[in-house]
Amino acid sequence: MQKEHPDHLDADLLLKIYDLRREAVMRESRAAINRDYWPRTAEEAVEVQRPDHPLNRAYRQTTGYWEMVYSMARHGVIHAEFLVENNGEGLFLFARVEPYLVQIREASSPRAFRNTEWVARQTEMGRTLMEGFRARAAKLLSGK
Repeated sequence: MQKEHPDHLDADLLLKIYDLRREAVMRESRAAINRDYWPRTAEEAVEVQRPDHPLNRAYRQTTGYWEMVYSMARHGVIHAEFLVENNGEGLFLFARVEPYLVQIREASSPRAFRNTEWVARQTEMGRTLMEGFRARAAKLLSGK
């Protein structure tokens, strides 16, 4: 059951989520993915899952983090719109992998990006952010 309105518990959880983002290894992993993971093909989107790929650990940590965070919204633990309004970074990653979602799921798990996809498609804020993130990712990919 989705929460109708955010409350002080949502705010407290949101601050804890923010603190986790600031942890040194998490920050380094997020920076590596945001800087270096820009797949242009399904093969590039999937190859990061190889254990010997230089971005594998950062990818697993970052995608795992955002899936955990967005699962809280999908399962009604935190008010979804409130969460997404303050945590859109995972959707920017999703904008980069969305064209290859079928191949990513075939290569790893049918549940890959399930919570992020839910946030992107089932929340108003997610849909709004995704419009901008898709355009931004396309622009950055075309200029690389």
